[in-house]
Amino acid sequence: MGDLTIGIDIGGTSVRASVVDDHGVMLDTLRAATPPTAGALEHCLDRLVGELTSRWAAKAVGLAIAGFLTPDRQMIRFAPHLPWREARVADDMTARIGIPVFLEHDANAAAVAEWRFGAAARGHNSLVLAIGTGIGAGLLLDGEIYRGSFGVAPELGHLTVVPGGRPCSCGKLGCWERYCSGTALVDTVIELLADGDWGRSQLAADVAADPGSLTGRRVAGAAADGDAVALAAFAQFAASLGQGLAMIADIFDPDLIVLAGGVGAASGLFLDEAREHYARLVTGSGHRQLARIRGTQLGESAGVVGAAEVARQGIRAAVTDTLRG
Repeated sequence: MGDLTIGIDIGGTSVRASVVDDHGVMLDTLRAATPPTAGALEHCLDRLVGELTSRWAAKAVGLAIAGFLTPDRQMIRFAPHLPWREARVADDMTARIGIPVFLEHDANAAAVAEWRFGAAARGHNSLVLAIGTGIGAGLLLDGEIYRGSFGVAPELGHLTVVPGGRPCSCGKLGCWERYCSGTALVDTVIELLADGDWGRSQLAADVAADPGSLTGRRVAGAAADGDAVALAAFAQFAASLGQGLAMIADIFDPDLIVLAGGVGAASGLFLDEAREHYARLVTGSGHRQLARIRGTQLGESAGVVGAAEVARQGIRAAVTDTLRG
């Protein structure tokens, strides 16, 4: 199994931790709801790691974070869906649990996993979009993560696609992830239900009976069953995704785009329609090569597997530095 490491994907709604071998195989997995405070979240992470290391000889931990990291990836500056602000999470957690902890942006972690084990393996310039609670993006240039000058690129989920549109947790209005994410699907369904009578829609009936039952996963399930409201929500989702992909192509001109994350794993519900919007909206439509757009091969596991791979690379780099020193 080689070096075992623990990958933890910390999302806005849930935390998933797994022991992963050097072939990207998850051997043991734990889940928890994401706590609302920094202290409670740190306690949750320590508990999950403690349970896993009691059963497996893991050498390091990788954390996939949806937020801005410092260029050295030692500090979390800002995370829209998490409670940390200017927090030295890697050093503090390393001191608490006694094995090295490495941080990575969640979309970069997914990109590392898809490049190493999945759908991005043959890409030249590849973009991995992690679509879940929000949108994260990881850009790989010949297999190397592009981070920008200050370690935060590319923050595509917060590009404005609807000026003056839905409010976003980042403080802006009309961000792309407010129209193209799991939470966006919920908001779109609520708007659709407020605007019309959907008759025999089972999703509409379920929401009327229990508004709290509405989640992005529930919308995806209803769409797979042919529910009219859910299909209408995914049609809007596909249009927004295609609009964003066209913007991305104009900026980065990638040859491969991989859709990862919880919603990305349901790409069969929207990918063909999104491709059509993308091909129509991209600058120079009909006169340029288009990126290949694929669904993830690793599904919702990409962030966890990538975080574990980042940890594995971190301990190998540390050993190399020691030998050189």
